[in-house]
Amino acid sequence: MALNFVQSFLLLLLVFAFITAVASDPDITSDFITPAYFSSVINGTFFTFTGFRNLPDPITGTLMVTKASLVEFPALDGQSVSMAVLKFPPGGINPPHTHPRATELLFAVSGTLEVAFADTKNVLYTKQLQTGDMFVFPKGLVHYQYNRNHKNPAIAISAFGSANAGTVSVPNSVFGTGIDDEILAKAFKTDVATIQKIKSGIASP
Repeated sequence: MALNFVQSFLLLLLVFAFITAVASDPDITSDFITPAYFSSVINGTFFTFTGFRNLPDPITGTLMVTKASLVEFPALDGQSVSMAVLKFPPGGINPPHTHPRATELLFAVSGTLEVAFADTKNVLYTKQLQTGDMFVFPKGLVHYQYNRNHKNPAIAISAFGSANAGTVSVPNSVFGTGIDDEILAKAFKTDVATIQKIKSGIASP
């Protein structure tokens, strides 16, 4: 699916806003940073990321996240910005997670999405996004996205105020990292058998 003019303009504003307003990475003292392993001549190719060219591909199966962060796009080092394309199948979910190093600004490209985050007072803020809407997830707070439409897919683009925002999955970090079953049972006021049942459905990170 190709972006129309209005969507492209909004996307440009989105990226510009993060570069100029909410950047959280340390400032650099040069125009850009070249990786030590990079031996080629620096030209426009170095500053180009082509990993989003498959955006029009059909959406099948589970949530697909294609990132343009420091790992995938080394030219972002020191530039305090990164992006990701999220493809939601019908009924698809991006489970509760956090980005410890960056605010996230999500732009709904197509379809509808239920989005939400919880603040430090345990207040939940939710919204049903339509195509063309944007939603901001404050830095470090638990949030999710859900395509509640079980017939049609949805696509979103997220921009982050860091070249390396980081992602901490709540289900995986709580139930997939080896925290003792008894501790979790006490924390969730349940029994060990229930915790073990939950763990059995969580993939290890």
